[in-house]
Amino acid sequence: MAWFENFEPRHFEVSGAHIQAHVSRGVPDDRPALLMLHGFPQTHGMWHRVAQRLDQDFYLVMPDLRGYGDSSKAPGLPDHSNYSKRVMAQDMVEVMDALGLASFHLCGHDRGGRVAHRLALDHPSRVQRLCVIDIAPTLDMYQATDFEFARAYYHWFHLIQPQPLPENMIGGNPLAYLHAKLGGWGSAGLGYIEPAALAEYERCFCQPATLHAMCEDYRASAGIDLEHDRISRAEQPHGGGKIVCDTLVLWGERGVVHRLFQPLALWQAQCAAQVLGHTLPAGHFIPEELPLETAAQLAAFFSRP
Repeated sequence: MAWFENFEPRHFEVSGAHIQAHVSRGVPDDRPALLMLHGFPQTHGMWHRVAQRLDQDFYLVMPDLRGYGDSSKAPGLPDHSNYSKRVMAQDMVEVMDALGLASFHLCGHDRGGRVAHRLALDHPSRVQRLCVIDIAPTLDMYQATDFEFARAYYHWFHLIQPQPLPENMIGGNPLAYLHAKLGGWGSAGLGYIEPAALAEYERCFCQPATLHAMCEDYRASAGIDLEHDRISRAEQPHGGGKIVCDTLVLWGERGVVHRLFQPLALWQAQCAAQVLGHTLPAGHFIPEELPLETAAQLAAFFSRP
């Protein structure tokens, strides 16, 4: 099957960035809209096989997050705020504005799940239902850091080091680093990745600007994002600061999140609406390891009456 043959490539100018995406063909108002956000170290190509199953029932919007894929990769600001999840969420809101979509369903895997979390908090009227895949809330994960977590997610602590240390270290052999990440976290090699998707990851990841932007994404998560999360939680006793839409949590039974955290309970604590969730027989990269099952889970959840 040709690469995204049923979808239209689109370019969006948002505040301080340009965003590249594939969107469903046709008009946005003929079926429910679903915004799908990818994670590290990937691009929106990770959704290709899932999208083929969902396209008839949903108007799909699949962007590259700022700093990833073919979206813009500006140098990070001193406080890393231009890669905060608040700013990245605002990018997505402006993309949906450009498409005339006032409200939509939202799904995010990995880093995209963290952007989706902030989007649901900052723009509650826009998100009809939310799905996060193989993550626990960022603040909870950092607060629970111990030896096992640091060993499993060492990149969280490597990528946040001051530039250009991690950029230069990864840049010495970016392809080896990329393959190690894609083959880890319970995934047992690269065989689950669609060849066209792997080629896209390799093309995009090995660019110096991408390496810097990805580090900035993580630097923001260890700084300004935690500040935003703490402020949101401080609002909770006063009736704010929680996700207000129904939420689905999926995580892999071979992944770190399953082994070290209790994702369903942690997300329930951050939501004021119903939270459903369970494991799937996969590692971290669930949408690519189990595209048919992922599509079925999303279709069932986002189609509930």
